[in-house]
Amino acid sequence: MTRCKKNICTKSAAEFSKIYGLMSKEYNPANVESAAQKFWDEKQSFQVIEDPEREKFYCLSMFPYPSGALHMGHVRNYSIGDAMSRYQRMLGKNVLQPMGWDAFGLPAENAAIAKGVPAANWTYENIEYMKRQLKRLGFGYDWSRELATCRPEYYRWEQWFFTRLIEKDLAYRKMAVVNWDPVEQTVLANEQVDSSGRGWRSGALVEKREIPQWFIRITAYADELLEELDNLPGWPESVKTMQRNWIGRSEGVEFDIPVEGDHPPLRVFTTRPDTLMGITYAAVAPEYPLARQIAKSDPEIAEFIETCKLNSTSEAAIESMEKKGLQLPVSARHPVSGERLPIFVANFVLITYGTGAIMAVPGHDQRDWEFARKYGIDIRKVVRPADGDVDLDKGAYVDKADTVSCNSGEFDGLDFAGCFDATADYLVAHANGKRTINYRLRDWGVSRQRYWGCPVPVVYDSDNGLHPVPDDQLPVVLPEDVEFQGVRSPIRDDPAFVETTVPGTDAPGRRETDTFDTFVESSWYFARFCCPGAAAKVDERANYWLPVDHYIGGIEHAVLHLLYARLYHKLMRDTGLINSDEPFTNLLTQGMVLKDGSKMSKSVGNVVDPQEMIDQYGADSVRLFILFASPPRQTLEWNDEALAGAHRFLNRIWNLVTRFEDDVRDYFAARENVTFDDFSWAASLSDQPAKDLRLQTHTLLKRICQDFERHQYNTAIAACMELCNAATTYGSKFSKADPAARLDALVEAILVLVRALAPIVPHICHELWLRMGFQSSLLDAAWPKIDETALVQDTITLPVQVNGKLRGQIQVGVTASRDEISETALNLPGVQRFVYGNEVRKIIIVPAKMVNIVV
Repeated sequence: MTRCKKNICTKSAAEFSKIYGLMSKEYNPANVESAAQKFWDEKQSFQVIEDPEREKFYCLSMFPYPSGALHMGHVRNYSIGDAMSRYQRMLGKNVLQPMGWDAFGLPAENAAIAKGVPAANWTYENIEYMKRQLKRLGFGYDWSRELATCRPEYYRWEQWFFTRLIEKDLAYRKMAVVNWDPVEQTVLANEQVDSSGRGWRSGALVEKREIPQWFIRITAYADELLEELDNLPGWPESVKTMQRNWIGRSEGVEFDIPVEGDHPPLRVFTTRPDTLMGITYAAVAPEYPLARQIAKSDPEIAEFIETCKLNSTSEAAIESMEKKGLQLPVSARHPVSGERLPIFVANFVLITYGTGAIMAVPGHDQRDWEFARKYGIDIRKVVRPADGDVDLDKGAYVDKADTVSCNSGEFDGLDFAGCFDATADYLVAHANGKRTINYRLRDWGVSRQRYWGCPVPVVYDSDNGLHPVPDDQLPVVLPEDVEFQGVRSPIRDDPAFVETTVPGTDAPGRRETDTFDTFVESSWYFARFCCPGAAAKVDERANYWLPVDHYIGGIEHAVLHLLYARLYHKLMRDTGLINSDEPFTNLLTQGMVLKDGSKMSKSVGNVVDPQEMIDQYGADSVRLFILFASPPRQTLEWNDEALAGAHRFLNRIWNLVTRFEDDVRDYFAARENVTFDDFSWAASLSDQPAKDLRLQTHTLLKRICQDFERHQYNTAIAACMELCNAATTYGSKFSKADPAARLDALVEAILVLVRALAPIVPHICHELWLRMGFQSSLLDAAWPKIDETALVQDTITLPVQVNGKLRGQIQVGVTASRDEISETALNLPGVQRFVYGNEVRKIIIVPAKMVNIVV
């Protein structure tokens, strides 16, 4: 523990101000913040190295896309992360908080096309501007670890790893039906298509296309990704639920439905074999082989299949769109009864989900019910409530609990579990069936047909055979000085890029011109932050820092980014690069920043520019407002008046500390061995106002500590405001000439206040810390400790009522008897004038709460 004598500058406040160039006692945010940031830069205060002797804390906020300028969502995200990091550092931990840039992607490419400038130039200029903004906000990042995903030194290792995945058959290329954005001229993931079938950026109606695509085999990890969610208690349940639903594990039966003629049977999967006897039709996807075969000789079917190509493969879009179909000129046979069943080619059946064919049970599946009603297909009831009946005219009956089968022949009268097993056994025995586990999850399509991304490290020979690029030829560098002709990727037409030789030969080859989806880059950046300058993808430093102790970002990343990052982490583990199973131990999903009830948007005209607010009020005021206005996980409504109020509060802090800064310096200078949290002086404290201030200080400190641990910064700040008021009130009565007043309690309150606010508003606290004479950085000061003895009260204050109306208050010992409390209350002058001459019927004492005298 640092001894204060060695850590105190004995110069006066005036001399101190000359040294630090801060002549005015007035709070000037621009000067204060500039000086603090200069101090941190010169001292390299946030650079960190591995230290096995200390507990580490890796705090990471999701890195930004360099779009041009920070928005308030960024400010909120990074203010939360910085408060968390600075607090953990004051607890004595070895804290890593890095920052970088998710720099590839379509916005840069589209901006380059619109402005006629290279995407690289646009990106690097934005990075420099946004970096200055982040520094202006005073975030404590280790900039020595800065990375940009568009730099070859970063994506080289992404390419290297992808070639290893190809070797392990965990990455592969195949023809696939994809969502094609006709405006952006690239593939979109299902999650990037909205419920109306439009692209998430362009707004264009998405089409289906079949093209060659690269995939990472995420389905090989489906079970582990699902099961490990139970080992993440620090994640919000909502996020874990979304991932469970996205993985979509379901148990069921796969079996054949015979098709008349020479056609092969339809292979279908169902999670409801108990409804087997309710099948009244079958349906296949437009891309299903049977539908394609018939389309060759049936123009109407062919035209329908063509129109279906305009539909998205997004399940959200399929749920909301009109269900359409055409009956094929062949029939199926029910696998139990042998009854003829019509077969439809339908726009709501996905070739990428299950087998591309379904058994349709309109009585017990709402989608099947809607289609059956539209096309006049029979609807049969084969499941009903155990204690009643159900009307299928109003919709499908989908319950499983407390049901029995009906109209199902030999399967009648069984509950769900019994009927599930009986029908499954039948299908296994008679319909080439097998019990199986299916997943909603599909392999991760990682290739895109646009320019500004990491090149896929593959070369094709003249027979279209693929050859991963050898290690010594990596990275495959993306040309940065290119010219666009429309939205087509310029590297497709660049012989210098495309033309090469097949690895290991002199034969001509051509490079893959697809680039990686940007989610690939963001799926491992957290690991590279651990190993700046490493001559490998990661090195042994990664195992010191990983997993990330706390990850902070928006709920919108719950499925895509967070699921892919979990997969990539496991892939690195299984390649021997890292030891841990999961990338992020704890996850905080912050709420959006709103104004006038809606998300900030240029189109709505409700955007608040962070830079303007910083220029007007200072970075600390912006940080304070952002953290005080709402709990981190809830939405935040922007309020100009509240921001001005935050600025006024910082002025009160400034005025309180600067008024007593010389007293604090003199106090410690006169005490050789006193430490910040040495409470021995309080043992002999008899001054009641000083004892009351200590009680308030440590009661509030206890709340602050609990709130910081729960990341409830808004209530921690509220407690700091209470402490500021208490210290200010005490200080206003303080007089050096008064021997009864104790400076100790005031100094203690001020030091607690400044240290508790340091993670929230670090600039002003840094300045005030130095002004009080402490020569070591506030960054490394210990978090204040709670003195439990200060929380033990000798006396309590009780309000006194007469006939239910407040007439005053009394102070009594905590062990005072009822008689002592009654006597003290009756002797209170404000009580006597209402009691005098009246009969006291009873005195009600609510222990530690109140006294009520009934007359």
